[in-house]
Amino acid sequence: MEKKRVTLIPGDGIGEEISRAAVQIVEAAGGQFEWLPAVAGTTAVKHGKDPLPAETLDSITDTGLALKGPLETPIGSGFRSCNVALRKHFDLFANVRPAKTIDGVPSRYENVDILMVRENTEGLYAGIEHYIDTRRSAAESICVITRYSSERVIRFAFEQARKTGRKKVTLVHKANILKMSNGLFLESGKKIAADYNDIEFDDLIVDATAMRLVTNPERFDVIVTMNLFGDILSDLTAGLVGGLGVAPGANIGADGSAIFEAVHGTAPDIAGKGIANPTAITLAAAMMAEHVGQTDVASKMRKALFATLANSDTRTGDLGGSLNTTQFTESVIGNIK
Repeated sequence: MEKKRVTLIPGDGIGEEISRAAVQIVEAAGGQFEWLPAVAGTTAVKHGKDPLPAETLDSITDTGLALKGPLETPIGSGFRSCNVALRKHFDLFANVRPAKTIDGVPSRYENVDILMVRENTEGLYAGIEHYIDTRRSAAESICVITRYSSERVIRFAFEQARKTGRKKVTLVHKANILKMSNGLFLESGKKIAADYNDIEFDDLIVDATAMRLVTNPERFDVIVTMNLFGDILSDLTAGLVGGLGVAPGANIGADGSAIFEAVHGTAPDIAGKGIANPTAITLAAAMMAEHVGQTDVASKMRKALFATLANSDTRTGDLGGSLNTTQFTESVIGNIK
């Protein structure tokens, strides 16, 4: 098999350590990738570059694929967020965040298996905002919801459900109050749902969704929602299964381009200590392998990772174990072999 070229952005803080671990696990599982290192965030600034250097953007344009560690947006850089800028630049309209119970990972819940699909390009995160007086005593943010973006992300959610054998899509909104913007998203969902008679469809108000996620998370399968709600609820669903340290993410574009990432922070307090948990970025790398058709690689990675996490003797400190990053990585690789 010809190797798939992928832009590797280790990221800031613990990014270098966990990215290195993920690459080692991918290669041990037989992944056919050619890694093209690139920088962004504060690491890029330290090298005298912009937070999103042109050569990094060019590399992703060329490969159409990236694996990214956590990024820190430098203060005063001109970017609201490096992550948001990447999604906007490449029109990565669908943010995909799976949340699945993992044996051995401390959690309050069992049997959670939710796929969160979030519209990634508009809503309140479109960045249309300004002060409305010269004293800057009041500000206004404009939420833009379009039929085009609503329909494509909702259809993507249904296609993901069908592709992965899931049975139900729940559209989350606040159309009872925001009757035009959220009403448009809900209307789009009902229209698209008619094309998928094999998949159950319902809709739920966002505040009721938040309550039911913590009282009965098992009732959810696929959730599709708008940008702001998705940002909040995807962290909530991660909390149901152990936190952001075990939560991968993907950002998918209409042309097939994709950036896979660890969604947790840079953890500067433990950077360089060799104790970071690489689970999230390893799961993101497994999603990447699956995305490009290397399904056997993804399966091997997940099985080995889950076997390591299930053993109380082979977990990292944040999950109640005593292994450092290198030891944990070696344990996962040992389970692959």
